[in-house]
Amino acid sequence: MSPMAAAMLSSHPNLMPNVTAPAATAGSTRLLLHLGRRRHGSPQAVRSIHRRDTSDPFRGTLGTSRVDWKASCGILSGKAAAGSGSSSDKPLSPSGDPPAADPEPSDDDDDGKGGNHRLSAAINGVRTAAAAGALDLVPVSNLPRPLTIADLSPAPMHGSRLRVAYQGVPGAYSEAAAGKAYPNCEAIPCDQFEVAFQAVELWIADRAVLPVENSLGGSIHRNYDLLLRHRLHIVGEVQLSVHHCLLALPGVRKEYLTRVMSHPQALAQCELTLTRLGLNVTREAFDDTAGAAEHVANNGLRDTAAIASARAAELYGLQVLADGIQDDSSNVTRFVMLAREPIIPRTDRPFKTSIVFAHDREGTSVLFKVLSAFAFRDISLTKIESRPHRHRPIRLVDDANVGTAKHFEYMFYVDFEASMADTRAQNALAEIQEFTSFLRVLGSYPMDMTPWGAPSSSSTNPPPPPPPSSSAPASS
Repeated sequence: MSPMAAAMLSSHPNLMPNVTAPAATAGSTRLLLHLGRRRHGSPQAVRSIHRRDTSDPFRGTLGTSRVDWKASCGILSGKAAAGSGSSSDKPLSPSGDPPAADPEPSDDDDDGKGGNHRLSAAINGVRTAAAAGALDLVPVSNLPRPLTIADLSPAPMHGSRLRVAYQGVPGAYSEAAAGKAYPNCEAIPCDQFEVAFQAVELWIADRAVLPVENSLGGSIHRNYDLLLRHRLHIVGEVQLSVHHCLLALPGVRKEYLTRVMSHPQALAQCELTLTRLGLNVTREAFDDTAGAAEHVANNGLRDTAAIASARAAELYGLQVLADGIQDDSSNVTRFVMLAREPIIPRTDRPFKTSIVFAHDREGTSVLFKVLSAFAFRDISLTKIESRPHRHRPIRLVDDANVGTAKHFEYMFYVDFEASMADTRAQNALAEIQEFTSFLRVLGSYPMDMTPWGAPSSSSTNPPPPPPPSSSAPASS
């Protein structure tokens, strides 16, 4: 027990300790000072001190008097004073007791005079010891750093070496999107979209980067359904320009090919180019583009080509038979970055917010009201997507004249250009909530303002300054 703690115990008039001692070993007794309750009954902490007692190690097993307790505190305060040289220049005995010239406190000290004298000595000893550096103080550098708001909710600028999950194998476009969103991250490949969601939920990964739509193939409905099923939050987006290549084993010529393998989206995006190349091949769907390249390389398929990226050709030792075979040069895939916790929305840069809602009423009046809530506040919508309701896919409507009709129940996904920190967005969602049966904010996150053809960099960098003219952007 430190001298400071001894001084605090001996000077507090409202604390009445009950002293108990367990069985001693090697002639020493541990005295546990269980501090009593205050007058209002609040529990106090537990302290412990050690005192040599060679005469009777079992003394005080059932409890001691206030005089013995004050005597223990006096011994500690005497040690502090002796150690600092303020009360005596004599060294302590090998057993740890104070010098013989300092007598043990007697029962006569219970009148309060002796206790005040020891209190003054203890305080002086503690002050001197602290000034001399005798107290074992914890260095400030070893104290834990206080949490900040950045620790609780990561800001849009994410650090490096994050574990980022993506669907596919090394060489997939999702891996390139993860590298653009989080430079120098540790990319974790997953065989399915569902596994990427679970990897973040189970703390195997810190983030997930998954595609949601393509400029040619449209929306990836599977991931929209998973966004509603899981409780992850969208914390950012990244747009990646897709550049397809026709890959085959070294030495294989195009006229020898009888089959082309790739992801269904990639096959659809290259359909016209494959026909223009004069390839009479069958199309075979695969889980992902890089996985198709890996399959061709590992199995030595000399009659089969794969549609994948140039990086996949480097990783799996394939040659590029044709470069840039996508039907449209402006082939861009939009990815979203998912995390366990949302980020704090801001208003100092362009933000986008994604929501999903449902309604129980008939007709399109509810959807019209939702769109009007945004139009009235001059909020631009960037996407609207409908998906059948999983739990109630069909609604029955009775009509005496026509009969029984069946209608689908839909969930609507909407992206709009506004931050949740903007009062316009808050008022719009408050109005929408009045006539919808379900409303959920999937995330409010910074928009990706980097050019499509830019090299891989974080999508959360500040947007570049606007061009001097407001003319339409040049085609890529």
